[in-house]
Order: sequence, then C-alpha cells, then structure tokens
Amino acid sequence: MNQALLLDDLPDALTIVETAVREAFNDVVCTTARSVREAMALIETNSFDLALVDLSLGDGHGRDVIAQLAQRQSNCAIVVSTIHDDDENLFQALQAGAQGYLLKDHPISWLATQLKGIVQGQPPLSPAIARRLLRHFQAAPPAKAPPLESREDLSAREREVLCLLAQGVRIAEIGESLGISRYTVGDHVKNIYRKLNISSRAEAALRARGMGLA
Repeated sequence: MNQALLLDDLPDALTIVETAVREAFNDVVCTTARSVREAMALIETNSFDLALVDLSLGDGHGRDVIAQLAQRQSNCAIVVSTIHDDDENLFQALQAGAQGYLLKDHPISWLATQLKGIVQGQPPLSPAIARRLLRHFQAAPPAKAPPLESREDLSAREREVLCLLAQGVRIAEIGESLGISRYTVGDHVKNIYRKLNISSRAEAALRARGMGLA
C-alpha cells in the first residue's frame, strides 16, 4: 500500500486511523479529508491503494465517497471506519463498494492487524460485523438464497476470477495472472456479481468460501 485516503470529520478519529494505517504499512503516504467534498476533490486528482471512510460526515454520507472510489479507482481497497453497526449502514456501504467494515472502538494494534490482512485477501471486518453478516445470510428464507443453478452457472473462467477476487487480488493483477485484459476481467466480475446476486468484494469473498473456492 503506497497511497491511502483517510476520511473522517473528527481530528482524534483521524489520528487513530492514521496511526493504524502507518502501523500496518510502514511506507504508506496518508492523505486526509474531513468532508465529502474534500474527499471527492482528492479522488479526482489522486490515485489511492487504500481508503478508510467514515460514514456520518457534516456535509453528506461516506457511502457516496465509497461509490465514487469504487467506480473511478477499482484497484483501491475501500474500508469503512465507523461507529455505526446497524444493518442499514452496513449493507448500503457494501453495496456501494466497500470491501471491509471496521468499528472504531477497537485498539489501534488490532485495527492495524486487520488492515494488514488486505494484502492476503482477507476482508477487514470487526467481529460484530462478521456476525451480523452471517446472521443476515443464515436468516434469509430459502427462496431468497441464490439457487444452486446460479452458482453452477459460473463458467470455469468466472470461477477462476471469483477465486482471485476473493483473495483480494486487484483487477489488473487478475488480468495479468490469467493472461486477459483488465477490461475483460471487469466484464467477468460484472457477470459474477449478477449471477450470484452480490454487489461487493466482501460478499464475493463470503460466497467464494461457501462454494469452496477460497
């Protein structure tokens, strides 16, 4: 991780997040923003490998920043850093493109360890959030669960892409590994999301584990 965007409107919270990021990645350059507007401007002019995004901000909601990053910088690992542990904020953030969800009440060393896991393809999730995700999928009525046919409908290439996606491999690197262009990888990712009825890397990682691909 070389460039990190840190978005939070509280100075103390920014300090905690920045300390965790620097502990996780020694040579990272941290750029901070304290508003949605400031973050959006930075996204226009900078490329980021990592973004830690708070949700409740004075001039808007962090999910708008997440969506912009996911659209414009597909190689950026986007992680929510927040106090909100409710379903609405969690699933809206994941649907917008977040690949991890951390609550701010953890020690800095624990946050740093979770962030390090991104390199190995481990979505950073607070235990309470992981439990909430599991309960959500376990509680879903059978009729709502993706049918077996939709899982088997993935082509061999799409299963390869899903496996690498679940490991946290970047789009461009997936293309290099499989000998295809990043645009072709993007098309495969869109098909995978559509067939599995998912909308984020975090969901892709969970689904890949369930399918025995990760």
